[in-house]
Amino acid sequence: MFDMMSIMNKVKEAQEKIKEAQSKLVHLKAEGESGAGMVKVTVNGNRKVVAIQVDDTLINAADKDMMTDLIVAATNKALEEIEVKIKEQMKSATNGMMPNIPGMDFGNMF
Repeated sequence: MFDMMSIMNKVKEAQEKIKEAQSKLVHLKAEGESGAGMVKVTVNGNRKVVAIQVDDTLINAADKDMMTDLIVAATNKALEEIEVKIKEQMKSATNGMMPNIPGMDFGNMF
């Protein structure tokens, strides 16, 4: 039979670890690039763009549409990368805390 107090303590402990890990996400960084590195976008673990670098050769009014497309592509790559890092960070923060129930994916909670 389940020990309800033990389960509740585990849940509370997991919640505290999740909060702590979430507060550290701002320090995670991921970079996406496009155009062979001509555009680079850096995002943090809060899914916020923190930096955009554009190669000087792209700064030309005639290339505005291409530059916009490259910025969008680099941003999307950075956001994809940060999602992986967030899941890894949260998984390590709650390692052994969450029950392993077949069919339940707690990885998408974050």
